[in-house]
Amino acid sequence: MAEHLIIEGAGKAEKYQTLLPQAHALIQGETDLVAALANLSAALATTFDWLWTGFYLVKNEQLVLGPFQGPIACTRIPHGRGVCGSAWAQNRTLLVDDVDAFPGHIACSSSARSEIVVPIRDAAGKVAAVLDVDSDQLASFDQTDADYLERIVAPLAALFPAG
Repeated sequence: MAEHLIIEGAGKAEKYQTLLPQAHALIQGETDLVAALANLSAALATTFDWLWTGFYLVKNEQLVLGPFQGPIACTRIPHGRGVCGSAWAQNRTLLVDDVDAFPGHIACSSSARSEIVVPIRDAAGKVAAVLDVDSDQLASFDQTDADYLERIVAPLAALFPAG
């Protein structure tokens, strides 16, 4: 496992291209879910300096706060509520350019302006967690973020039992 990230490139896509194999190396061979999520949230936050980067885990039909980097966050999110709960319910990545315009947005931080939420599926394809990223700028996320973040979290499926 690497102890340091080496991120190259001026643009977003270039940063993701250098982060992707390093992120997968952080996950590869790790059997502890919390350790993998903690290192992955740190790697993403370090690379992109977003407001908040972290994970919510599906537990007892709600999303429960997991490892993250950033200010204090909401602890529990109901199914279908807010951006995270909606991404879980719809089983798809959601890009939100302006969180204040999102119906039912849960304002965990008044500094958050835009958001991307990526479902993490178990081996059976069921949503087991979500990656949640917030920015203090409007329209910070696009399809490039969606594509790479989906690829970055895909190997996490091996850490979630099917069901």
